[in-house]
Amino acid sequence: MSKIKVLIVDDQELILESLNIILEMEDDIEVVGLAKNGEEAIDYCEQSQPDIILMDINMPIMDGVIATAKIKPRFPLTKIIILTSYKEVEYVLAALSHGAEGFLLKAIHPKNLIAGIRVVHTGGTLISQEMADKMIKNMLQSGVSSTTDGAKAVEPEWLETNNEFGLSAREVEVLHKLALGLRNQDIAKALFLSEGTVKNYISNIYSKLNVKGRKEAAYKARETGILEP
Repeated sequence: MSKIKVLIVDDQELILESLNIILEMEDDIEVVGLAKNGEEAIDYCEQSQPDIILMDINMPIMDGVIATAKIKPRFPLTKIIILTSYKEVEYVLAALSHGAEGFLLKAIHPKNLIAGIRVVHTGGTLISQEMADKMIKNMLQSGVSSTTDGAKAVEPEWLETNNEFGLSAREVEVLHKLALGLRNQDIAKALFLSEGTVKNYISNIYSKLNVKGRKEAAYKARETGILEP
């Protein structure tokens, strides 16, 4: 029986080595690489085409959400499980929208992690009950106005808007605030997000629009009709 080829992606050396040791003890699992960011993960995919990727969210150079968005179209048979110590639903929904198959918190027991890998490898999806509860709460809250005057309800995170760059509804909201010149902390307050989540959205926006800064992003958004001129 062929082994399940697993790629581990995390910027913390201790986590990489610990997961490597745990997984290598299983007869049906082979660790084919240890990557420290999304760019390295893409390189490993080209070299070894893993069956499963254990993907961290918050990493330098390229985070797990952007890496997922880039890997899934190029390697559709590779399945991605997001491993995160963050309990922020925004990250989970963003990765889900790009095709990740599952999510687990890093504090999970090793035997449950291994069981999860096997479930996803056989075609299942994986999400912890805690994360499912958070997602349900987030969806319920998304029906509530994001503004004090009740003018506009927030769209569900995974809903893609009609634009050529594949920006989600929430990413367009962030882009709109960004184009108005708001700082990250002001955007966070306006949209009821953490500053870390806003930074992650902005990083995704820059990647999808292929721009390097706020002014360039705002200009391109207006030129392409995503935002009103």
